[in-house]
Amino acid sequence: MRIVFAGTPEFAAGFLESLIHSDHDVVAVITQPDKPGKRGKKLQASPVKQLAESAKLEIIQPTRLTLSDIEHLSCDLMLVVAFGQILKADVLAHPKLGCINIHASILPRWRGAAPIQRAILAGDKETGVTLIQMDAGLDTGDMLAKSVVSVSPLDTTADLLSKFTKIGQPLLLATLDLVDKGQTKKDRQDNQAATYAHKILKSEAMIDWHQDAQQVDRVVRAFNPDPIAFTFLDTNRVKIHSGRMVESDLCKPGAILELSARGLMVGCGNQAYLIEQIQLPIGKGAILSGADMLNGWTDTLKVGATFSEKIE
Repeated sequence: MRIVFAGTPEFAAGFLESLIHSDHDVVAVITQPDKPGKRGKKLQASPVKQLAESAKLEIIQPTRLTLSDIEHLSCDLMLVVAFGQILKADVLAHPKLGCINIHASILPRWRGAAPIQRAILAGDKETGVTLIQMDAGLDTGDMLAKSVVSVSPLDTTADLLSKFTKIGQPLLLATLDLVDKGQTKKDRQDNQAATYAHKILKSEAMIDWHQDAQQVDRVVRAFNPDPIAFTFLDTNRVKIHSGRMVESDLCKPGAILELSARGLMVGCGNQAYLIEQIQLPIGKGAILSGADMLNGWTDTLKVGATFSEKIE
């Protein structure tokens, strides 16, 4: 089949790569416009654009995708993976066989922008990927295929993205073969069972130490690799990259209870949370392990100091 691919982040690039190496013909790639990097103002191409350039594919980067951007393309299907824009009805109707979306949840649970983070924050035991025939609604289309994965107590968003790539790529290619043969089975979603994964606000990554340790742990895992959970120590905005729940008789929220080679133990609403990797906006801003914290940071991360949810 002649396929147009629309996607932007590294997760989407993995699916584009599998498509490039398949028997299908990628006639063009649509991705978001280049954006300034986190450091400096130099524009950076998305992972999908970088891959498309190396494969010498036609690249389209509209601020807002319209029919005029693609009407010159003769295509059987458009495949959409984390593109970052809502497609209009005339765009959806342009490919002969319509548009297929790979969504990072088991629909109809967690329709919307941030399904992986919402699944972790809610403590879901399983999630997965669903391929849908796109319609004008928000992730409301008929389901073509799905694959379920378990969510372990240690899984971060980055971990689940990796799992989804492993299960999603073969699922996609198998589904495309069925589409090509006209053998797909479409299942309607149960709208009554739908939940919505609203867009993540950076403020949600701020740790509330009055919550129980389990919820603190979910926040840290949900926002890794982006935007990374954070808290405040005096006026310093501190990033928490990883950790785990631990038992403790002391439950003073935000208080540093112990510093050891294992990490930094902090009180929560119940029990405690052991920060295993922390990043301070001091010096080189390196990510510190427990051993690193002991080596030169005991004055800053001293027992009795207290993390807070805002600058006081």
